[in-house]
Amino acid sequence: MDYGTLRGFFALLILALFIIIVIWSYSKKRKSSFDNAAKSIFEEDDRKEKNNEQETNKNV
Repeated sequence: MDYGTLRGFFALLILALFIIIVIWSYSKKRKSSFDNAAKSIFEEDDRKEKNNEQETNKNV
């Protein structure tokens, strides 16, 4: 096996991994978990704002 053949196999392996990752990320089964992860950023901000409001109310 020469160097060119090895590079070809490696390129096919990388292409196959890319296709698998794309299919995995766009599958309908993963949509709900990705949506929850996207919304979790805003939930953390809401919690921080509520904690800040509670702390400032205690100091007044």
